[in-house]
Amino acid sequence: MSTAVALPNDVEEIMPGLIADRRWLHEHPELGMQEYQTAQFVTERLQALGVEDIRTGISETGITALVRGTGTGPGTDKVVLLRADMDALPIDEENDVDYKSQTEGIMHACGHDGHTAMLLATTRLLMERRREFAGTVKVLFQPSEETGPGGAAWMIEQGVLEDPHVDAVFGLHLGQDMPLGTIAVRSGPAMSSAQGFRTRVQGKGGHGAAPHLAADPIVAAASMIVQLQSIVSRNVNPREAAVLTIGTIQGGKAANVIPDSVEFAATFRTYSTEVQTLVRERATAIMERIADAMGVSVEIEMSAGLPAVVNDHAMAEIVRGAARKIVGEAHVIAGEPHPASEDFSYFLNERPGCYFFIGSRNEEKGLIWGHHHPKFDFDEEALGIGTATMTQTAIDFFANVG
Repeated sequence: MSTAVALPNDVEEIMPGLIADRRWLHEHPELGMQEYQTAQFVTERLQALGVEDIRTGISETGITALVRGTGTGPGTDKVVLLRADMDALPIDEENDVDYKSQTEGIMHACGHDGHTAMLLATTRLLMERRREFAGTVKVLFQPSEETGPGGAAWMIEQGVLEDPHVDAVFGLHLGQDMPLGTIAVRSGPAMSSAQGFRTRVQGKGGHGAAPHLAADPIVAAASMIVQLQSIVSRNVNPREAAVLTIGTIQGGKAANVIPDSVEFAATFRTYSTEVQTLVRERATAIMERIADAMGVSVEIEMSAGLPAVVNDHAMAEIVRGAARKIVGEAHVIAGEPHPASEDFSYFLNERPGCYFFIGSRNEEKGLIWGHHHPKFDFDEEALGIGTATMTQTAIDFFANVG
């Protein structure tokens, strides 16, 4: 069941344009670091709104712009950053809608079209409400959230948190596992880190009937895979959470032949830097020591990974307060930490902030398919809720930093 929400009048007035922007973006999806048409669309919208200091081409397609408040009161010297991601996914869309993707093999299957449209609408509302705040809002449109290590890290390297110096960061994501009309805001860990590794076990091949003349990489790899599972059960504090999954293994072509090598790959997820480091170090130690004990060698390629999304308590309270004004206290929930990852974590590693979720599922309309599914679509009423909440969050931030 969905929850009816009475949107502020100024949000209700721009809903047709907000939906139209989202549908245009949905029809014209682009992969990470290829969002040229999307960036042009966003830039033209920002120019029409009259925002200041539009900067383009950051990390290829990223964009920032400023909305300066004209009001008086607290927060005059503060800057808050609002972020939206722009990239799509390499998926063939299976929806039968007027705004279906026009690009074969690419679709907005995670809601980034909605995120971009919402931030454009938020920018418009903040321009209209400049008298309500005294600080500066930096809007940021980010490329390549879906492709590691992610556009956030690259944009930070290029200085988007300075000139002017950013004091806090906020971002949102549509939540297809949450009913329309709900907003999830968590303090502390909200999404997991993501890291992985690929391991090559090099042994010495031979005849399956004479294993004593070989160094069997299959047995060594099997021992590693079994013992890696002990990290979560025996090394991670039971009060913490972690998962380690071996997702692929290749080695050998015949039942009576011991191969020279075996390869396997894994992903692991945690909710803190400390546990992420623990899992990484224990995994490396286990594989190296088993290799040494079994007379094989091992090469471990550890990915850079993403840190966990950890929300600042004070910033989460600001979002909660804003969300209550939009959907009412009964529909603002904490939700569970999500095992997926998000490169907004890089922004949160640099500045206090909050990443929150806007419910977009509507079973009555058949909008039930999850993120990254070829039939993914969401209730567009969520666009108004997200826009209103993000706008209110920015205004409330300045009111609370005096």
